Amino acid sequence: MTGTLYGVGAGPGDPELISVKGLRLLQSSPVVAFPAGLGGKQGVAQQIVAQWLRPDQVQLALGFPYVQDEATLRQAWENAAAQVWNYLQRGDDVVFVSEGDVSFYSTFTYLAQTVMQQHPEAQVETIPGICSPMAAAAALGLPLTVRAERLVVLPALYTVADLETALDTADVLVLMKVSSVYEQVWPVLERRGLLQHSYVVERASQPTQVIHADLRDRPSLKLPYFSLLLVKCGRD
Repeated sequence: MTGTLYGVGAGPGDPELISVKGLRLLQSSPVVAFPAGLGGKQGVAQQIVAQWLRPDQVQLALGFPYVQDEATLRQAWENAAAQVWNYLQRGDDVVFVSEGDVSFYSTFTYLAQTVMQQHPEAQVETIPGICSPMAAAAALGLPLTVRAERLVVLPALYTVADLETALDTADVLVLMKVSSVYEQVWPVLERRGLLQHSYVVERASQPTQVIHADLRDRPSLKLPYFSLLLVKCGRD
């Protein structure tokens, strides 16, 4: 019997936002894997779960480069899958932790798919977690959606046309990792009169969380990578 690869959503940053099931698996697994941080530093997922780990657990930092080149990414997924399989084939379970939810724009998807493609006998289970839009809405004290409101989430904004289309159809819009495009987004929201119904949340649920509400006087925010923009498009 091979071990099981578990994908565990560690939540947006607060270590207590991991699920009871995720925590149980995390603490019982002999191997815990996570995306490696940059420059030798701990990655976000590793930081979130650090207090829950035991000294005798194997901690496996897997390299996933921040690039768009498909060949480079595929090689990284294959390398990570091979490292994980070394433990699975021995019968050891491996918990891969990812910030947020492991089904929501998560590296776990690519790791799990690659493991299953290379080793069809592999056992994979996904344990859901809390993703950052939910944590941001909670921090704002606002419902993310109510009644028949339509929610649109953009993972990253590549063109203004994407934003315009989303605003035409959404009642609530979430832009993930908005830091690199904020200055392009702000004029669009200004033209549509939505800035007073827009919010930026930096590092939702973490001790360094920062909230920016009513963006009418903030055209040039300097934001960290883990920032999202929430727009209540349907509000008058």
